[in-house]
Amino acid sequence: MGPPPILARVWRGVRIESVHRGSVAVVDEAGTLVASEGAARAGIYLRSAAKPFQAMALLEAGGERAFRLGSDEIALLCASHGGEPRHVRVARRLLERGGFTVEDLACGAHPPMHEPSARALAAAGERPTALHNNCSGKHAGLLLACRLRGLGPAGYWKASHPIQKIVIDRLAAFCAVAPSRIGIAVDGCSLPVFHVSLFALALAYARLVSGGRRSLPGAESVPQRICRAMWESPGMVAGRGRFTTELLEAGPGSWIGKEGAEGVYAMGLAPSGRGAKALGIAFKIEDGSARARDAIALEILDRLGRLPRRARASLRHHLAPPVRNARGLEVGRLAAEVPLKNL
Repeated sequence: MGPPPILARVWRGVRIESVHRGSVAVVDEAGTLVASEGAARAGIYLRSAAKPFQAMALLEAGGERAFRLGSDEIALLCASHGGEPRHVRVARRLLERGGFTVEDLACGAHPPMHEPSARALAAAGERPTALHNNCSGKHAGLLLACRLRGLGPAGYWKASHPIQKIVIDRLAAFCAVAPSRIGIAVDGCSLPVFHVSLFALALAYARLVSGGRRSLPGAESVPQRICRAMWESPGMVAGRGRFTTELLEAGPGSWIGKEGAEGVYAMGLAPSGRGAKALGIAFKIEDGSARARDAIALEILDRLGRLPRRARASLRHHLAPPVRNARGLEVGRLAAEVPLKNL
């Protein structure tokens, strides 16, 4: 088998300087592969694209009511946030509602990904804490899930902890794979990271955005609540200047999106008309770079005919971003091109 296909090219002047290769899967909620490029059934680590499913361990146990969670809190459970002051406040609030402190977080500390927040923290002579970690919301949610389910929080981050079995079971159900077929390693934040196929990740997002079945007349399912939180609080899912936040702002009710490290991205597209099925999109950039990720995501939406004019206008700066030098001069551009077979 040869290398994955080229999904994006980086031009300097009139010549191609670099390329980004990868694979794409587009799957409907029934499990049909609608379109693909490269190795759609190749295994990948989901990284942070798994966060909405990890949040289910808390929400399915009644966590929204038990801990008085609003859309800000639920969105942060699913977030790879920038460590802005608002993110830190909500993460701390989550911990406090379960009787936890920052010392209970096992994610480790790193400077805010939002550079102005990182500079402000340094200028104040303060060091980052685990609350600034982009995964602090996910960790806080798992601690609250342990509290609500009567599970000891010690070692909640280990694959052997009971809360992780609950997480794996829910992810497996959405991916339509047996829990034993999900590979496990250690993520950047010390939690288990899951290995499934691109196809399975795309299917999971199709099922997530389709909302699942309502358990009671008029009731909102957990998948529906997660999507609504991401649409109502997009700034909590990522933050200022971040593609995922801008994508969510451009398509409330139409799509959700979530990045994962090492060039992973997943999207769920709500049904486009009567009788239509929800779609899931998952792709992995082979070299792990995020440089072309945003343009590739929009190119796929465009190829599927799911990038309306208004959304295109608000996201146009991600479509073909310029390459600039140290003086700010435009010296090239990045261009995504994803043909997508089976269309």
